Amino acid sequence: MRPGLRAALSLEYPMSLGVHDTYEEAQKAVDYLSDHEFPVQDVMIVGTDLKQIERVTGRLTQGRVIGAGALSGMWLGLFVGTIFAVFDPSGFNIVSIISTVLFGAVFGMVWAWFGYRLTRGQRDFTSVSQVVAAKYEVLVEHRHVTRGRELLAQMDPMKAAQEQVRQAQEAERARLATEHPAQPQQPPQA
Repeated sequence: MRPGLRAALSLEYPMSLGVHDTYEEAQKAVDYLSDHEFPVQDVMIVGTDLKQIERVTGRLTQGRVIGAGALSGMWLGLFVGTIFAVFDPSGFNIVSIISTVLFGAVFGMVWAWFGYRLTRGQRDFTSVSQVVAAKYEVLVEHRHVTRGRELLAQMDPMKAAQEQVRQAQEAERARLATEHPAQPQQPPQA
């Protein structure tokens, strides 16, 4: 990661202001902070528990592949033909544009068909995919955490109380883990 980007995507000793189920909830919390003159330049929304969702949109057949390749090749041929025609010293020639479009269509069909054949039927469907987060945590630099929690408690008192209970439970679990470290279990003796 570039140093400038790394600095922009990091906070000094980040602390949690809350965990939200949707990005819209996290965005609403940050917007509320912004409306109350909070230094939101020291806030980050971090998506956690990432998962990829893929929605199958249709069956991929040899005909669809060849048609899509022809269409893609035609657009490329139109672009190249237009560039050549604009800079042709003999003048703009529509015949050269049409010939590059046709050549592009043939090239696109052959290229797409060849690529499809190489897959040997391993992926005979079309789909769209997206990476989404299960939870969104709002983080803030440590020096602003108290004020941020106070503001968000005013925004939604019930959620603030639930967040305090969650944090207290985590602190208690951490305290118990340090007082009573887990003992490695011995295998039963025969």
